[in-house]
Amino acid sequence: MVRILLACPPPETFKGFHTMAVHIRLARAGAKKRPFYRIIVADHRAARGGRFLETIGTYHPGGEGSPFKVERDRLAYWRGKGATPSPTLERLLRRQARADLAAGVPAATGDAAPPAGTAA
Repeated sequence: MVRILLACPPPETFKGFHTMAVHIRLARAGAKKRPFYRIIVADHRAARGGRFLETIGTYHPGGEGSPFKVERDRLAYWRGKGATPSPTLERLLRRQARADLAAGVPAATGDAAPPAGTAA
């Protein structure tokens, strides 16, 4: 019996494939013509509205007030673990960061603020 060993091609050749198994993305909910999205952490193979690991926020494009809410500490945690946000969510995060900067809200860097009453 002859065995042929094939070397695996370098990762650059897999341009259209996902490089990380866990993604942060939007899962649609809500009624017809009235979308509401949950920001979820899921395996990239799971369906859009299927199984997920954790819900870290919401996005309600037609809602009153702030349509975008995300738990920044959980977002930083999952990004630290290597989870990659979808292109749509990345765009929403950039838009929210610009809005926070214009409003004077400190940027979400993942660093916790020192407790009140202590010298920094």
